[in-house]
Amino acid sequence: MSQFDKARSGHSGAGKAFDRRAIPADAKESVWHTADGHAVRRIDWAQPGTGDAPPRGSILFMPGRGDFYEKYLETLAHWHDMGWHVTASDWRGQAGSGRLGKDPVTGHIDDFGTWIADLGVLWDRWCAETPGPHVLAGHSMGGHLVLRAVADKRVSPDGLVLSAPMLGFIGPLPVAVMHVAARLMKSLGDARRPAWKWSEKPGEVPQGRELLLTHDHERYADEIWWREQRPELVMGPGSWGWVERGYASMRRLYAPGVLESVTTPTIVVATTADKLVDFTAIEDAATRMPHCRLVVFGDEASHELLREADPVRDRALDAIDSFLDGIAAEQ
Repeated sequence: MSQFDKARSGHSGAGKAFDRRAIPADAKESVWHTADGHAVRRIDWAQPGTGDAPPRGSILFMPGRGDFYEKYLETLAHWHDMGWHVTASDWRGQAGSGRLGKDPVTGHIDDFGTWIADLGVLWDRWCAETPGPHVLAGHSMGGHLVLRAVADKRVSPDGLVLSAPMLGFIGPLPVAVMHVAARLMKSLGDARRPAWKWSEKPGEVPQGRELLLTHDHERYADEIWWREQRPELVMGPGSWGWVERGYASMRRLYAPGVLESVTTPTIVVATTADKLVDFTAIEDAATRMPHCRLVVFGDEASHELLREADPVRDRALDAIDSFLDGIAAEQ
């Protein structure tokens, strides 16, 4: 194996080397359609399902804002090696599933409820297609949305895995005040316009972005490689509409009794050093949810814990694996 190959290979689990820059030969990329006909990508990696080793169950993973499932192939491989059927999907309007904004790189949505409805459609179909128990997992914005889908009673997973869920934006003022400000900014022009500056060249990653996400340079380089190989994956800032609707969705989750009603067994991995989402909001949510375990990291970890350096990533996956063992054992 060349030095280049070593740099882009990881261990997915069970000591197996894994190429993070290739779709696994036995995984299948396809398209599913939302209730209103929007085409959305998905990837499925089934278990052979032999009599001696039937699948332990199924995991549906939903990425974050501006994400794409290619970034998480190594983690999907880890769960697959552990005996799980794994599926991941885009959200409508990002990655390889089109755009809803006024340009090719700004991420926009009319309301987070649209994504909740889409997830509900996918969930119903996916559960009918795959072996249980059924686990729902999400990172960042994906974590917010899968948690809200459970709170809204649109999905009913047997377990919930949240990686650095976007339960609060980092800011100096209370959420209600920031929401008012975002609503004002949204009203001052096209709601689809970008809410922050990305870089001088649209779609080009800004300086300093890597340290916000991971301490692992090679895993970060994988993302850039995929963006170059599949230009349709490139996304830049969120729109003012996305920001305002994000605050609205957070406030919906924060309402009295909502998080307390989420009785699904849940594990959350998060870091106090996160510069993209508010750890205090995550900690508060975990406290309010009756069956939630919070695994906390510090300065050694940035936002993308599942794509961090091995000491962090391994600890996060070990905690999640233990949680998944418990879900499988109960079925």
